[in-house]
Amino acid sequence: MDAVKRTRLDPAQRRAQLIDLGARMLAERPLEQISVEDIADQAGVSRGLLFHYFASKSEFHLAIVRHSSEQMLQRTEPSESDDPMLTLRSVLASYVDYVTENRNTYVSLLRGTASGDPQMREVFEQTRDIMAKRTLDQLPKIGLTRTPQVELAVRGWIAFVEEATISWLRAPAITREELIDLTVQSLPALALAAVGFDAGPDLGLLQSN
Repeated sequence: MDAVKRTRLDPAQRRAQLIDLGARMLAERPLEQISVEDIADQAGVSRGLLFHYFASKSEFHLAIVRHSSEQMLQRTEPSESDDPMLTLRSVLASYVDYVTENRNTYVSLLRGTASGDPQMREVFEQTRDIMAKRTLDQLPKIGLTRTPQVELAVRGWIAFVEEATISWLRAPAITREELIDLTVQSLPALALAAVGFDAGPDLGLLQSN
């Protein structure tokens, strides 16, 4: 990474710059290997100035993780559509593309040292909460009522999508389209298992998509 030209920035801009540099560095190395010294050098600031914006190295790393999670959520924001299954496919396509473009960052966060830190895990869970809510908001459009069983199924589905995507990145034995098909089709299957076949949703819509 080339060092950033020294410029005078206001506090909010400087903080955002430092986080962005950390996120870019995360694409090249695990989170635990991102040093304060390297970031300060890239930003053209002193190590002490960096700690003016972040109380500790851990707080800086946490800010990087939040930034990366926000980027992923922005990329996978559902579009308005009358067809919930098309919306789901679009979201998952965006998710797979984002993860493919940021594979080192993604694997580092979900499988690296950061995944064992309580504060990091809280960020991951908050991200999954948003993903779960987005998914649950689509289910009434196909006649499924939000119940504890359905909520649990959706949370399990999100874990499945994460694991399937990581495994695919490491050994892509199927195509991108096949991966998307697999993750799209697995949600109705889990939802049907959660509500039972006599619960009254539009099963034809679920199964035909």
